[in-house]
Amino acid sequence: MRVADPSLTLHNYERFHSQFLPDDRDITVFVPPGYDHDPERRFPVLYLHDGQNLFDPDKAFMRGAHWRVGETASALIAAGAIEPLLIVGIHNTGRRRLDEYTPTADKRRGGAEADAYGRLLAEELKPFIDGRYRTLQDPAYTGIGGSSLGGLVSLYLGLTRPDVFSRLAVLSPSVWWDRRAILRYVRAAHPKPRLKMWVDIGTGEGRQHVTNLRLLRAGLVKSGWVDGDDLHYEEIDGGTHSEGAWGDRFGRVLQYLYPPE
Repeated sequence: MRVADPSLTLHNYERFHSQFLPDDRDITVFVPPGYDHDPERRFPVLYLHDGQNLFDPDKAFMRGAHWRVGETASALIAAGAIEPLLIVGIHNTGRRRLDEYTPTADKRRGGAEADAYGRLLAEELKPFIDGRYRTLQDPAYTGIGGSSLGGLVSLYLGLTRPDVFSRLAVLSPSVWWDRRAILRYVRAAHPKPRLKMWVDIGTGEGRQHVTNLRLLRAGLVKSGWVDGDDLHYEEIDGGTHSEGAWGDRFGRVLQYLYPPE
């Protein structure tokens, strides 16, 4: 695998198979610097969707436009700004991405396979990762994140599977999906799951998207999340709906969700 920084430790698993969904997918695992220095130490894990856009500029959907996740995480770990962690990139399956990343069905667009995708993560991929790496397996140490539809499915799975995930990176989520169906899940979150979440939107993504995110924030606060405590909500001035924009703020996402011990 060619990467922007050859010093990164990335493990690639091709054609990961699931009994819950028809398409195989590639998995890329970022192993933090220092992983081999202390064989007794265990590490938290962050699972990220759209894995081809995270580490390798040649594999990105838009060639060259990747999040630079490995470089960002490595630099923050070296500076002591975040806790060392494993990051698992789950590559999307292209034509079926929309189906897998949406919790409900839209009459024109389809969708509604997020529960099956969640079972893939919880019952197949997480045990696979836990069996091969020294992970902290409790939900308190396990995160999930993504952007756009990936942000939507991250929020949905956090709300519905808090037994697996507790730290959420929700970047520019597609709240618009199926007439803002995700807001119903937020309202139904009682008792409130123990989730810590980063939720954001760029003002350059359009007025309606910003309005949707403000509705989401209001729903989260009404359901018990507290700004500055277990919720970080931010509108990024001029931020666009793009891999570059998400990559630019990913370091701050990591610092919020995985601060140093």
